[in-house]
Amino acid sequence: MHEVDIEKIWKAVFVRLQSSLGNATVETWIAPLSVDRFENGVLYINAPNMFLRDWVQKDYADKILHSCIQENRAIKEVEFSVVGIPSHIYSVPVNTVPEPVAVVPDRRLEEHSDLCIPLDPKLTFDNFVVGKPNELAYAAALRVAESDQVAFNPLFLYGPVGLGKTHLMNAIAWSIKSRSPDRNIAYLSAEKFMYQFVKAVRYKDTMAFKEQFRSVDVLMIDDIQFICGKDSTQEEFFHTFNALVDNKRQVVVSADKSPSDLDGMEERLKSRLGWGLVADIHPTTYELRLGILHAKATLFPVEIPDKVLEFVAHKITSNIRELEGALNRIVANAVLVGREVTVDSARDVLSDLLRVSEKKITVEEIQKKVAAHYAIKLSDMSSSRRVRQVALPRQVAMYLSKKLTTLSLPEIGKIFGDRDHTTVLHAVKRIEKSLESDNSLAEDIRLLTQVMEK
Repeated sequence: MHEVDIEKIWKAVFVRLQSSLGNATVETWIAPLSVDRFENGVLYINAPNMFLRDWVQKDYADKILHSCIQENRAIKEVEFSVVGIPSHIYSVPVNTVPEPVAVVPDRRLEEHSDLCIPLDPKLTFDNFVVGKPNELAYAAALRVAESDQVAFNPLFLYGPVGLGKTHLMNAIAWSIKSRSPDRNIAYLSAEKFMYQFVKAVRYKDTMAFKEQFRSVDVLMIDDIQFICGKDSTQEEFFHTFNALVDNKRQVVVSADKSPSDLDGMEERLKSRLGWGLVADIHPTTYELRLGILHAKATLFPVEIPDKVLEFVAHKITSNIRELEGALNRIVANAVLVGREVTVDSARDVLSDLLRVSEKKITVEEIQKKVAAHYAIKLSDMSSSRRVRQVALPRQVAMYLSKKLTTLSLPEIGKIFGDRDHTTVLHAVKRIEKSLESDNSLAEDIRLLTQVMEK
C-alpha cells in the first residue's frame, strides 16, 4: 500500500471544508484540530480539549470524513481524540461511494444509498427560521412536503450560497418520509447524479440506471447548475424529468440561479425547469438574521446577551453559514477561554470576519451602480427631477445607502443633492413598503445588493 501523506491530505481537507462550511466555522472548529497518524484505514485526529472534540464529533465529523475520503480512498474511518481519551470512530461501509455520514432517525432513508444522501437531522421545517426573504420558498417547500398530490412540478428553489436551499431540501425529504415512509425518495447532488450516469455508461448498465431513477416517487436534485455544459448528463436528466412528470411523480430542484439564468443549460431543459413553481431565496434581512441567531443561541451552553446577537446580525450579512459560524466562534471563545460574552469580546473574536464583511461600500458607488442598472444619468441622483423613471432609482439608491453603509440619514441626504434627512427616510420606507408586493423591485434590490457586496 502506498504511504498516505496525512499532512498533505489534511491541508486539502481544510480547503474543502472552508468551501463547504465557511471560513468562520473552519477557523473556529477545524483549525485547532491536527492529524496524528494513519493506521489500518483509520485517520486519527487530535483535538486540544474535550469540549472541542465533542462539538466536532456532533456537528462536523461526517463532513470531515467525506472530505478525507475524497482526498484519499484509503481512508475508511476517522477517529477524534483528546490525548489519552479516545473517541468514537466514524466510518462508511467499504465498497460504497462516499457520502456525508449523518445520524438519521429513520433507517429506511438509507435503503437506497446510491439514491439518497444521508439527511441532516438538524435541517427540518421546525428548525427553519422564516422571514420575508425566504417565505415563498418555505411555503412552497412545505406544500410539496405535506401534499399527497403533486403540488408544483417541479419545485425549483434558487438563491446564493448559504441562504437555506439545502435546509429546505432536507426538510422536504424528512417530512415526506415521516408522513409516508414507503415513498421512495431519491435525493442527491447533481454531481452525484452525473457520477451515477457516467458509471452506468462505463459498465454498459444504462437500462438499470434509467429504471432506478424513473421508478422513484420523489426526485430531489441539489445544485443542478453543476450539469451546465455537460450535454450527455443533461440529456439523461431531461428524459428522466419528463418520465417522472408524466407519471405524476414529484421533482424538486435547487440551484444558485433561476432556470433562465443557467448558462450552459439546454433551452428545452431551462423551459422544463421553469414549468412548475420557481421560488427564490433573497439575501437575509437584519430581522431574519436576528431571528436565526436567537433560535441558534438557545442551543448553546452559555447565555448570549441580546446586544451581542444584535451586533452580529448587523455586522455579518453575507449568508447564514457565516452568521452561524460567527456565533459558534463567540461560544467557543466563551467556553474555552472563559471570557464573558459582550459586544466588545465579540468584536475581538470576529475581527477578521468584520474586516471582510465591512468592505467600505460608499454612497457614490451605490449611485453609480443603481444609475447604470436603471439606465439613467448619474447626475439624476442629485437632481430635482421627479419623474418616475428617475425618482424610483433615486429612492432605491437611498434605500441601499441606508442598508449597506453606516452613514446617518443626514449624511446620505447631503450626498443626494443636499436633501433633508426626512426625504431619505421617506424613500427608505417607500421602498420597504413596495418590496412587500413588487417582485420585480425585490429582484432589482437583490441583484444590486449582490453587486455591491462582491
